[in-house]
Amino acid sequence: MPMNPTMMKLFARTHTFWYRVSGGVLGGSIGKAPILLLTTTGRKSGRKITTPLQFIKDGDNVVLIASNAGHKFHAQWWYNIGANPQVEIQIKADKRSATAATAEGEERDRLWQKAVDQYAGYADYQKTADREIPVVVVTPSNN
Repeated sequence: MPMNPTMMKLFARTHTFWYRVSGGVLGGSIGKAPILLLTTTGRKSGRKITTPLQFIKDGDNVVLIASNAGHKFHAQWWYNIGANPQVEIQIKADKRSATAATAEGEERDRLWQKAVDQYAGYADYQKTADREIPVVVVTPSNN
């Protein structure tokens, strides 16, 4: 059963605070899963919104799964990147500008399998989500 959205927001804000304060020492992983901070621009508000997310590496890129913990609706951050693909990622203390794009076709399938291999829970989320869960490729800028 997916986590209550209000609890998800509270957890995300607390996680983000400790991640930033510690440079990712606190909150840089949950168990063996690496966590980054993704900052998007709100498509309606125009405000910067930061979300802690599990990620996988794919070469120089990072891959994010817009599972929204298995909810039947997409994650808000995914809608935000659709409106403005310019994002910031923070991995531990390293902050970078980046561009995000939703993977499709064979690339999506390959990256989805890679993500499920890292975290089998994504397969469970897919069963409850009632939608195809988006896979997002984030390409850091060379700065």
